[in-house]
Amino acid sequence: MILPDKFTERMKRMLGGEYGMFIDALKNGSVRAGLRINTLKNGSAGAVLSEFMTMERVPWCENGFFADKNDISGTHPYHAAGLFYFQEPSAMAVIEGLPVNEGDLILDLCAAPGGKSTQAAAKLNNTGLLVSNEIVRKRAEILSGNVERTGVKNAVVTNETPERLAKKYPSFFDKIIVDAPCSGEGMFRKEPRAVTEWSEEHVKSCAARQKNIIDSAVKMLRGGGYLIYSTCTFSPEENEQIASYVLDNYNFELCEIPALSMLSCGVPEWSDNDPELKKTKRVFPHRETGEGHFIALFHSLDDTEPIRPRVKPEKVDLSLYREFEAAAMNIKLQGNFMLFGDNLYLVPAGIDMTGVKVVRAGLHLGTIKKNRFEPSHALAMAYPADAFRNTLAVDEAEKYMRGETFPCAARGWTAVTYNGFVLGWGKSDGRTLKNHYPKGLRIMR
Repeated sequence: MILPDKFTERMKRMLGGEYGMFIDALKNGSVRAGLRINTLKNGSAGAVLSEFMTMERVPWCENGFFADKNDISGTHPYHAAGLFYFQEPSAMAVIEGLPVNEGDLILDLCAAPGGKSTQAAAKLNNTGLLVSNEIVRKRAEILSGNVERTGVKNAVVTNETPERLAKKYPSFFDKIIVDAPCSGEGMFRKEPRAVTEWSEEHVKSCAARQKNIIDSAVKMLRGGGYLIYSTCTFSPEENEQIASYVLDNYNFELCEIPALSMLSCGVPEWSDNDPELKKTKRVFPHRETGEGHFIALFHSLDDTEPIRPRVKPEKVDLSLYREFEAAAMNIKLQGNFMLFGDNLYLVPAGIDMTGVKVVRAGLHLGTIKKNRFEPSHALAMAYPADAFRNTLAVDEAEKYMRGETFPCAARGWTAVTYNGFVLGWGKSDGRTLKNHYPKGLRIMR
């Protein structure tokens, strides 16, 4: 790895005597994969995973572990069932540092591919509301897929600019996550492409963009709410200096982050010497086991009341869905039913999406077709096996994930399970189960 001269000169000034260890870690240190257990899939997920892989815990994340992808990969049935999410270990620290309470209204403003959103969703435990936004459409679709796979019921995925969201949702959210687009210096070891794209001008443009994103985020936070800001870069211009910008321009205070006490502190000397900046957190690859990261937790000192317009539920003909629900399921759904074309969604209560570009409007229940209801893959992923009337346990999950059929004595829609965890749907005529695993998710033969 050939690092840019301007980058190494700056890091030498910043780190002094630690510079040699930093460069050695960056050039020669090993990148460790991370795996976070999805607690929405019930408490047994961790026990199941621990049966066949060594589980070394990530110190700053209760459900985070260092993983060896030789033991488990994205093609494993447990990944398809949403039992875990591959996430860079340092990135897990952000949501661990945010005081999430059940019932919160949370916005993840720069959410793709979904690690922090699904982590926040697990802490919400399917209460309240999660709005996960991504400005790039293709990345928003990837985000939506990860929300679906992990069984999140209370999330809306949007594809908007921060400015447009700020106009739509002023003083609305209790907590906001800003994992800001950055120069990516912390990923040099993991993503060599970030090295070739680095320049001082790029750092400056990222800092300017981050301030604009922060300006929009602040408008959407209710008085007394919390905003957590993070990057995966080392540059002070994108880290401590952004924290100083927030403190100088808004009625916010920086908070201590007790859950991350084991991480390095931010450096006031790299900004305006405000000692409060020591409350921010950094991850350095020569000090911690992880890639570069920066985290700052802000608390709004405003006392303004949240603006929460009342949303009137639509009247939707649910006769076909209700027939399916009564016949096949034993679950209680909370939210408002909404029909988008032929697609039926359960939308979290209290969110008005009029005029917003929406990728996923809550829990997609299925498609209402002529005289029948076809359940969605999202519905299968959102509930445990015992929620469904018909289930078929398969020993060879890979066969199901390839789209193959199975013998099945049950009739109608059947949830296919592996070791007790739902993989998706099939529909049986009493002899053969036709495979309804989504074609876009199927593994190659």
